Amino acid sequence: MDRAEKAEVVSSLQQAFAGSGAVVVAHYAGLSVSDFEKLRVQMKQAGGQVKVAKNRLAKLALKDTETADISDLLTGPTVLAYSEDPITAPRIAKKFADTNSKFVILGGAMGSTGLDADGVKALADLPSLDELRAKLAGLLTQPAAQIARLAKEPGASVARVISAYSEKGAA
Repeated sequence: MDRAEKAEVVSSLQQAFAGSGAVVVAHYAGLSVSDFEKLRVQMKQAGGQVKVAKNRLAKLALKDTETADISDLLTGPTVLAYSEDPITAPRIAKKFADTNSKFVILGGAMGSTGLDADGVKALADLPSLDELRAKLAGLLTQPAAQIARLAKEPGASVARVISAYSEKGAA
């Protein structure tokens, strides 16, 4: 790889780190090509990306970004998984690591916060942004539904009383 190619790789990694909500670093030694391709496809379908880069170039790219310093994780055969959504990359990586013992999560970063392996797994267990929005919308509409139910209840009670008297009078 010549100097221009290395500069291009560093700049693409800098853009990836700057535009990502979360970055996951994992070892992939011994993982078959077909399994690695499955990881790439799963990550791409979820909206993330997987990139294998030289550790030295990844460390250079980290220096000029606001991403937490995860350079100590970049040793050996590492893969970087990242996504704009802070939940997507950790969730897919954790799910893949559960099914493949050769894929080991080392840690990662969420913005300027560094994460260890347990932190990445905890982040993966959080609900996604869409799920949180749905829960929030449900919480906001629930009081309105209760108010509507309470507002119609007195009229319904009066109607039941009148109906009972009319049935009593008819009998």
